[in-house]
Amino acid sequence: MALPFVDRSSSSLPIQIVGQSSWRKWLKEQSAARRGWLESTGVTGKAGDLAVLPGRDGKAAGAVLVLSAKPSLWDFGALATRLPAGTWRLASDTAPVLPTDAAVAIGLGTWRFERYRTNKAKAGAVKLLWPQGADKARATAMIEAISMARDLITTPSSDMGPAELAAAAQELAKTHKARIKVIVGDDLLKQNYPMVHAVGRASTRAPRLIDLTWGKDSDPKVTLVGKGVCFDTGGLDLKGASGMLMMKKDMGGAATVMAVASMVMAAKLPVRLRLLVPAVENSVAGNAFRPMDVVPTRKGITVEIGNTDAEGRLILCDALHEGASEKPTMMVDCATLTGAARVALGTDLPALFCNDDALADDLIAAGKAVTDPMWRMPLFAGYRRLLDSKVADINNAPGVAFGGAITAALYLQEFVPDDVAWAHFDMMAWNNSTRPGRPEGGEAQVARAIFAAIEKRVGAPAT
Repeated sequence: MALPFVDRSSSSLPIQIVGQSSWRKWLKEQSAARRGWLESTGVTGKAGDLAVLPGRDGKAAGAVLVLSAKPSLWDFGALATRLPAGTWRLASDTAPVLPTDAAVAIGLGTWRFERYRTNKAKAGAVKLLWPQGADKARATAMIEAISMARDLITTPSSDMGPAELAAAAQELAKTHKARIKVIVGDDLLKQNYPMVHAVGRASTRAPRLIDLTWGKDSDPKVTLVGKGVCFDTGGLDLKGASGMLMMKKDMGGAATVMAVASMVMAAKLPVRLRLLVPAVENSVAGNAFRPMDVVPTRKGITVEIGNTDAEGRLILCDALHEGASEKPTMMVDCATLTGAARVALGTDLPALFCNDDALADDLIAAGKAVTDPMWRMPLFAGYRRLLDSKVADINNAPGVAFGGAITAALYLQEFVPDDVAWAHFDMMAWNNSTRPGRPEGGEAQVARAIFAAIEKRVGAPAT
């Protein structure tokens, strides 16, 4: 996507930034004509108010932006889409929002998914000078990474199957000179990824395991795992029409960790990064896996299939076991895993499950610092009994309706040893409505928070 920023301009219009608590004081300092103009246009100093200020010639002379009572980067998210054509500049610093974060919000606010539109929106009518003090390279890398994830999630499954998701990962590897291998179809059985194969084998589009590595082997190991279900019919436990409607976004976890990997590699953080994405389509056919089948896993334990629509945890368990085998310093997985998490926390607040308090604290602190929220939920061991099976080592779906996000996380925990610090995010990966900086469509929730937590743990790259 084309960024809305320019480095310099012979002329630009100022955007005054006013805190919500300072609005009345600022308004009193304005001319009577300007006060009358603002009143007539309905600008009252509410958070997010953005008004063009006219000059004596009737043309735009500037603008004013009102920050929230607790300012965040998203206060700046609508500047490039709501201002009239021209070149603009922020007339004061963005404090308490960091200028790089403000630039990220401005850039993300211009994201649109127009792949299938014959009449695409004209771009470039509004330009902004980079906020003073912004790290241009860092902001650009974040905008590009999150826009990539949004594009992947929003693309219909007809054009975003396991092969296309793997191709996107291969392009990412090429950009950052990373190593990548993709295990496809029956080779998953030969290389001991039986769960990934079982879930994806009924589709005409072969399942695969995407395995990207980057960085020096001597650096701390950081492993990212993402659920890559490119479409989920529910399998033989078929979803209804309403439940199937948004299943193109069921690879949102994969897109999110790909965005994190992109940011890590662009920043050249001193880590040995590994990205694991099991990519499948959960379809219905004569060879589909069935309820009450018993399927082996990469770990060697057996799983009774309580429900074929609880497929995300099945493909993740093979990838998590492989990721944990290297004993990384931290391992994070992202998945659009359960409706139960959405019922508990809504669509904007991903659920965090974590077996390590220090890692959980780092992620939560990073989320607060960069306004990428999450909420920690318990890995309550008392519910582990609900996953017991009468015929296998474990069942993937309890026969009770309660605590679904917790039991899903407990299932995943079975494949992560206690000495590996692991975090699991259960997320929506979608913006249901357009807000500043967050247009409706796919979203890489917690991607910036995970990146910030990794960066804090490993430090900046050596110069």
